Amino acid sequence: MSGGVGFEHVLLRAVPRADRGESMNVGVVVYSQAAGFLAAAVDVDRDRLLALDSSVDVDAVCAALDVIQAVCAGEPSAGPPAAGSPGERFRWLAAPRSTVVQPGPIHGGVTDDPAAELGRLLDRLVR
Repeated sequence: MSGGVGFEHVLLRAVPRADRGESMNVGVVVYSQAAGFLAAAVDVDRDRLLALDSSVDVDAVCAALDVIQAVCAGEPSAGPPAAGSPGERFRWLAAPRSTVVQPGPIHGGVTDDPAAELGRLLDRLVR
């Protein structure tokens, strides 16, 4: 991929109590139409999340992130959102929602390797 390919990404945030406006970064979704790439990487620091809200259901957060990864992979078990094209799946994942896991704004860039970019973003923004 000489010169790189364009990509978009969203940061995934756990928002245990929306009324407090507090969140913790728990994952990243990267989409590159040119490279035919759509994937999510997650990393939930349980202790840190519980420090944010001791009553948060960490297993529910992890289950929501598992669904996001399944939608990225187009797994039928993820239901109708997983049936669309990679672009449609990314747009569905990036749409604002009021759930315990919420996407941030869409950002873009250029990379030679979308999979490596996913790992780099996870390290930089989540870990």
